[in-house]
Amino acid sequence: MNHQLKLSVTALALAFGGFASAQDVQVVKIGHVAPVSGAQAHYGKDNENGVRMALEDINAQNITIGGKKVRFEIQAEDDAADPKQGTAAAQKLCDAKVAGVVGHLNSGTTIPASKVYNDCGIPHVTGAATNPNLTKPKYDTTFRIIANDDALGAALANYAAKTLKLKKVAVIDDRTAYGQGVAEVFKRVAKANGMQIVDEQFTNDKATDFMAILTAIKAKAPDSVFYGGMDPQAGPMLRQMEQLGMGKVKYFGGDGICTAEIAKLAAGAKTLENVVCAEGGASLAKMPGGTAWKKRYDEKYPGQFQVYSPYTYDATFVLVDAMKRANSIDPKKYIPELKKSNFKGVTATIAFEANGEVKNPASTLYVYKDGKKTPL
Repeated sequence: MNHQLKLSVTALALAFGGFASAQDVQVVKIGHVAPVSGAQAHYGKDNENGVRMALEDINAQNITIGGKKVRFEIQAEDDAADPKQGTAAAQKLCDAKVAGVVGHLNSGTTIPASKVYNDCGIPHVTGAATNPNLTKPKYDTTFRIIANDDALGAALANYAAKTLKLKKVAVIDDRTAYGQGVAEVFKRVAKANGMQIVDEQFTNDKATDFMAILTAIKAKAPDSVFYGGMDPQAGPMLRQMEQLGMGKVKYFGGDGICTAEIAKLAAGAKTLENVVCAEGGASLAKMPGGTAWKKRYDEKYPGQFQVYSPYTYDATFVLVDAMKRANSIDPKKYIPELKKSNFKGVTATIAFEANGEVKNPASTLYVYKDGKKTPL
């Protein structure tokens, strides 16, 4: 055999060897759903960033499952915070036979989507949807790694009544599953603490003009307002409260308003300093891996951090950790391991109750100092 021919045979063998080993890598899809269009896109992109970052870190570990090298890829869907789009996205992920799903962001999309995932047998882990009704059906496929609204609404009401000694509160909600849910809990606990609910008003998650409802509230002279909803409404509401001379009224809300973005949306309104909001989980500084993780996140996605990306990062790892322990990417085989999770994440050590709720959830209250979200 001449020298040149020998070289080409070697090159061919190498090429085919390379081809064979590339073929040996199994691609496993992890679904992610959140609003990446519309007024809540800043939350959705932050959540998706958390999943992308986790998958990069996981793929760097060169994981083998069931004797095959595995590479994880994201299948990202947009539900635009709309329940109908949420169930359509869930069905799309079921049809694509993804191995698991991280999502959704909103309770209003997660609750109807959870039935779709249950029907097709794919587990989903939310690090953002907080309505307690999510886990009521006790689906085998539903998991949450963040405190629910029972914890958040109660923490805010207790702080308003016991620490700030406030007496009269007006309650507004945006009529979504999340907004109504957290407002109901706040009202119940506030009343139990002797606070008077002087007015109840409703809006929707597309509104930007609150002058009429705020004028009605102002007439009842409350010392505080609770808003159940998200920051695209809370920001303009704070500006309009300032315009109406409600600059002394405390403003409470759940994790939906507890963002960096609200400072931009309030556009310099001094009423931002009256905000007290609650978030499931510890503050970044108190999370086991929070500070180091946030530094890496900011390098990758400058200026995009909102609230939930540490949770979507952990949710992704929790799914893959269960697959590794089951030695299978088949949901039927790894769901039993998912239920037994005891995963040391960035946010906390994650273990689940029988209904899929996270065990021992923390919650943290925040205020805004000089426009910066600061843990109390």
